[in-house]
Amino acid sequence: MGEQPIFSTRAHVFQIDPTTKKNWVPTSKHAVTVSYFYDSTRNVYRIISLDGSKAIINSTITPNMTFTKTSQKFGQWADSRANTVYGLGFSSENHLLKFAEKFAEFKEAARLAKEKSQEKMELTSTPSQVTALKKNMLSVPHKVPPRVPLRVPVKKKESATGDLQSPLTPESINGTDDERGTTPEMPQHPPEPRPEPSQNQLPFSHSSSSINKHWEAELAALKGNNAKLTAALLESTANVKQWKQQLAAYQEEAERLHKRVTELECVSGQTPVIKSQKTELNQTIEELESALKAKEEELERLKEEVESGNEFQTQKESLTHKLQETEERNQTLEAQLGQLELHLEGSQLESEAFRKSLRSLLELLDGKIFELTELRDSLARLIEDSSS
Repeated sequence: MGEQPIFSTRAHVFQIDPTTKKNWVPTSKHAVTVSYFYDSTRNVYRIISLDGSKAIINSTITPNMTFTKTSQKFGQWADSRANTVYGLGFSSENHLLKFAEKFAEFKEAARLAKEKSQEKMELTSTPSQVTALKKNMLSVPHKVPPRVPLRVPVKKKESATGDLQSPLTPESINGTDDERGTTPEMPQHPPEPRPEPSQNQLPFSHSSSSINKHWEAELAALKGNNAKLTAALLESTANVKQWKQQLAAYQEEAERLHKRVTELECVSGQTPVIKSQKTELNQTIEELESALKAKEEELERLKEEVESGNEFQTQKESLTHKLQETEERNQTLEAQLGQLELHLEGSQLESEAFRKSLRSLLELLDGKIFELTELRDSLARLIEDSSS
């Protein structure tokens, strides 16, 4: 039947830089198909991956190989025959676990196949051939090449698309003993592979960037507001530094006095002069210790004052914000009041003009009434004259 694929997955493929042996080199620009193949004619398992028509992975699985999971989405194995180390970056941890499970399964199958082939060779060989082979082995000295120790630290990195590790560990250096002796030193700081980001991670990155912008704006505002508080705390900071220097001087003096007391005790016996000096020195030490305690208490008090100052600054900022809001409201009300005053003045002018027009109408009406009254009187007179 030939070689048939038995399991496939998709991943980003990397190889160790053959020149520096310290960096991962991506062999595919995007995720490609990585498949396990089984060759029934030779009874071997291989890992093959193609990027177009180019084979970027062609690794035969041997019993000495080990697939190492270096992070939640990245794994690697060394192929001593190809003299390289392959790395795969998966889109999820489940894909990595499935690939590792298949690797262990086919590795065990390769081991069993190797044992069966060795048993067949032993059964077909004759006793004389075995004896001759043993004699040849005893007569020819067996040289074992030295093993190169590999000390590679594990380095973890995180990206926006997942956690990938790209270090090499001693467990990932596979192959036979002869092949291990010629294996070059593995890289210590390979770069982080870049698997394709999932759709669920894009909103999170966008929201985190917006949150970062918001907090940057808040930080800029707080820096401006804390300028005054920083200026006020400079004096306290200078005093604290001065007191720290005094404390250090007191500590040095205390140590010097302790050494002096020890020297005096070792130089001579218990004379009254030495005892008096010791008493004085002890009193001085006690005074210095009490001064140190007082300075420490003063430092604690200053720390509390600084904390309270921060609290006051926060309260001040909130009150300033409220004051600004109140001033804005006052300005709005003043603008509304000005508009109302203008409207009131216009209304008063209109009412004054209306009153003037009414007064003129009343005067005209009074004149007309007076004329009508005179007309009535004249008509009355005419009626009286005519009747008489």
